[in-house]
Amino acid sequence: MFDSGLGGLSVFRELVRARPDARFVYAADDAGFPYGPRSEEDLVARVVGVMDALIARLAPDAVVIACNTASTLVLPALRARYSIPFVGTVPAIKPACEGSLTKQVSVLATPGTVKRDYTQALIRDFAGDCRVTLVGSVHLAALAEAAMAGVDVPDEAFAAEIAPAFVREGKARTDTVVLACTHYPLVLDRLRKVAPWPVRWVDPAAAIARRLSSLLGPVAFAASPAPMRLFSTGSPLDAALVERIVGRRARAGELVPMASAPASMPTPA
Repeated sequence: MFDSGLGGLSVFRELVRARPDARFVYAADDAGFPYGPRSEEDLVARVVGVMDALIARLAPDAVVIACNTASTLVLPALRARYSIPFVGTVPAIKPACEGSLTKQVSVLATPGTVKRDYTQALIRDFAGDCRVTLVGSVHLAALAEAAMAGVDVPDEAFAAEIAPAFVREGKARTDTVVLACTHYPLVLDRLRKVAPWPVRWVDPAAAIARRLSSLLGPVAFAASPAPMRLFSTGSPLDAALVERIVGRRARAGELVPMASAPASMPTPA
């Protein structure tokens, strides 16, 4: 399970529930966080470089890219480079629009996810007659990361970031908000608290867990005795914090064994 920071833990906790028998590794590229402002070329090189180091060390059966910003751009390069399955995380626009009664849907994401052609294609293909408002929050992922680390983030900061997602046009107003960054579900209680009105929040984590489970095959046994392994590129992850979020034992955080910082796109094997 890979993300730029702690956000992927929102997907991870669903995977742990779906596959108690699996041995999990959570890897965070915290030295590269946040991904949103990075150029496309830089982001591809960054993620492929970190993934090269992780796969060489761990030889996983499958990889979940628990990051919308990375998934909407880097998945083709990873799938061309490796034969193992990669499961991505992309904005859940189709189920959001199918369930909207007012036909006013907002996608709350990072600036990188908002500008991707992939996101625009999802809207063209699946929005139907819904009006979709794309909101590229500059600070929300960092605010979520800080809040999970114990920093006292004021309600006003969260309210300012989500305000553009709440649109009123005549009698119709937004009734569904897509959480298109895995950091956001980790602070969903705060988002609900400051929202101008109640909405349906769409989180794709459960669907990702079902997809991974289908790739892994039937559940082998009740629970794996192995604690999760934690890797990061900057500072070791806090095992106690991860355990609190996902409800599963974790080993002390380790650093990703990278030979050097990724600077350019490696040539596919």
